[in-house]
Amino acid sequence: MVATFDTLTYARKLKEAGFTEQQAEAQAEALMAVVETNLATKHDIELLRKDMELLRRDMKELESRIVLRLGSLIVVAVGALAVLIKIL
Repeated sequence: MVATFDTLTYARKLKEAGFTEQQAEAQAEALMAVVETNLATKHDIELLRKDMELLRRDMKELESRIVLRLGSLIVVAVGALAVLIKIL
C-alpha cells in the first residue's frame, strides 16, 4: 500500500505562493518521492503491531523455558552437592 499525496494541489499552492511552474513541479515530485519511500501507512503499522504481538508471545515462551531449565539445573546442582556432602 502506498501513501497518497496530491502533487497537483501541492504544486498549485506553491505556484500561488510565488514559485515558478518548474520549481513547483520539481518540489512536488521530490516531496512525493520522500512520501512514497519514508512514510508508513496504516497497513504498515498494523503489520508491525502484529509482529510485535508475536515477538512478545515468543519472548514469554522463551522466558518460561529458560526459567524451567535454570530451575532444573539448580535442583540437580543441589542434589549433587548433597550427595558430595554425604560422601565426604
